[in-house]
Amino acid sequence: MTTKHLLLTSKIIGCILITTVFFSCKKEKTVVQPQITPVTLGLYEYASGINKRIFLPVTLVGTKAVTYYTVFDTGSSGMTLDATDIIPASMITSSGFQFTGDSTVVNGITITSTKGTISFGDQLSSTKEYGNLAYANITIGDAQGNLALKRVPFFLYYKIVDETGAKLPAHASDVFGVGPGTSYVTSEIQSPLRYFNTGTNLTSGFKLATLNKSLFSTSGTYVSNLLTIGLNNSDLSSAGFIMHPLSYSNSGGYSPNIPATITYSGKTISGQILFDTGTPSTTVIEDRLATTSTGSLPANSTVTITTNQGFVYTYTTSSTGNLTEVQNPNNTGDYRTIFSLDFFISNEYLTDYSNHQIGLKNN
Repeated sequence: MTTKHLLLTSKIIGCILITTVFFSCKKEKTVVQPQITPVTLGLYEYASGINKRIFLPVTLVGTKAVTYYTVFDTGSSGMTLDATDIIPASMITSSGFQFTGDSTVVNGITITSTKGTISFGDQLSSTKEYGNLAYANITIGDAQGNLALKRVPFFLYYKIVDETGAKLPAHASDVFGVGPGTSYVTSEIQSPLRYFNTGTNLTSGFKLATLNKSLFSTSGTYVSNLLTIGLNNSDLSSAGFIMHPLSYSNSGGYSPNIPATITYSGKTISGQILFDTGTPSTTVIEDRLATTSTGSLPANSTVTITTNQGFVYTYTTSSTGNLTEVQNPNNTGDYRTIFSLDFFISNEYLTDYSNHQIGLKNN
């Protein structure tokens, strides 16, 4: 090898050494993940006679500023919202939305051609909403506390009718469904609370504190700190909730119904219980062994439930609260025992979307 070749080789080796040293000294960048904290919002407690509701305001849909009080509903999945005053009236007819193509965007709301019908109630009495799958950024809460959620799928309805077929007023049944499953219209519609960014340190879900019985009013009383969005480790391990794993179905996803035994009037039956903030006044026990139609339990009747995970709750009926009916599921077509909003006055409630479980806690 000539001297010239040796010099050239030395230069090449020197460059390789320099390059190696350069890369070996380069430091990796550390990406710091933001720590997300749970968001706590208030709800409005409303009463009209024996009926009670809890409402969550929706104040922005797409680019449209609104003020609609949606029923906070643990018994359904997905937000349903009347299109009236949210999109132009010229687009809304009794037979559907007027647009061409697979979708259209108006006021920041994407309305798709996916149509459906949602029913609330059972075969004896139900309200039906007719509408389409839509997407929009939404803001929940109001000036006393709010949260912006990005591109939430929801059910935008153009018509709502009762069991007689009579059309109901606009926004008569706007619902904020936070159940763990999916809408029967499309699996894309699910609880809007799933669209809260939990970061790496929180679990997707929510807690509902016990309601304040004395604050229900005809004007609707704002009660702070009722709803917590985003769960931390202590919620799931040391806060006293009894967890109930949920069952999956190809239709509707994870079911909020919890296996339990129900004792009333000296009888003990098995059943599936739905704890439903959307039921305003009367708990309905569906008795598979019933031979008659329906009947109300008299005042001072005692009812006890024991879930398959050992949660126990006992209450006594009265003429103004804890109203309870016994029904024959062969007549109603619904085999779920549905506990009304009164249950949430005495018990805390948690839904863990990530791990598919519901937590119950006596207060």
